[in-house]
Amino acid sequence: MKALYYHYVRPAPADMPHFRYLHLEDFRAQLDYLGEQHGFVERADFLEAARERANVLRGVVLTFDDGLRDHVDYVLPELECRGLWAMFFISTGIYKSGELLTPHRAHHLLGSHGGADMLAALQGRITPDMLVNEHREEFRNNTYADQDNDSATSEFKRILNYFLAPDARKTVLDSLMREYCDEAALFEALYMKPVEIRLLADKGMIVGSHSVSHSVFSTLSPKAQAREITDSFDFLEEASGGLGLRIFCYPYGHSHTYDADTVRLLKESGCCLAFTAEHRDVTADDMAGAPLELPRHDCNAFAHGRASYGSLRPRGDQIASEGAV
Repeated sequence: MKALYYHYVRPAPADMPHFRYLHLEDFRAQLDYLGEQHGFVERADFLEAARERANVLRGVVLTFDDGLRDHVDYVLPELECRGLWAMFFISTGIYKSGELLTPHRAHHLLGSHGGADMLAALQGRITPDMLVNEHREEFRNNTYADQDNDSATSEFKRILNYFLAPDARKTVLDSLMREYCDEAALFEALYMKPVEIRLLADKGMIVGSHSVSHSVFSTLSPKAQAREITDSFDFLEEASGGLGLRIFCYPYGHSHTYDADTVRLLKESGCCLAFTAEHRDVTADDMAGAPLELPRHDCNAFAHGRASYGSLRPRGDQIASEGAV
């Protein structure tokens, strides 16, 4: 089984010349390609495999992260007209904070102003004492290596997502957003509403947790990780009208961004499946032996999946590796 993950899927955005996303027309072309080359897993078959944890399925499963408006406005209608289903992983803390998630703040700052300008603005706001992470070298070597960012963009994202202490991160990002973006307007345009979570469930889609705050779990205490898991599932149970199965998607998704406590806590929460960002097929051994660490492919690694930049679209069926987080 090939599980693919997506983030931004939309027509060309206005006023963001550096923004990276999958153009809606390319998404449609990729669905055509996936259907012709691999086929799609039926929802009932997937649910049976999730409960039994023994079956290996042939075909593609689609997953969409972060609870974006794109997924209601553009993805859902496209799935419905094709008779397809998908999983939607939602970070629930936005509905209380009214603020963009940390990676989305970074994406919109970079999309509007570019990596070089944003890195300079960031470096002018931080001091060495704000950079506290004992895994700094591991994160430096293993993050964004499979993306074709320019070096300034990768460093900007790496500092924000991995190296800054949480309080410092929020302070710095608050400052950058005040100066460079209208966060309130972006929030309204970026995320689906809670009532639309119920809409997804009513339409036969599977709603899953992407934590509360989209934090790097390996930097959190077990107690904080437990809150991220429990509170997000509790919110989604109510918003969706009942999840049925509890399915999770790790923020950032790489092996260094969660730990053994995360897996244990997910199991204790009643979660039956969880997805990473390890880029390979799901095997029978994964389903039977590691259902809380299932791999997913970046959609950008398949034909028609190459990221667009502002109004610039790739040509033909080019393939690239350009993750959105």
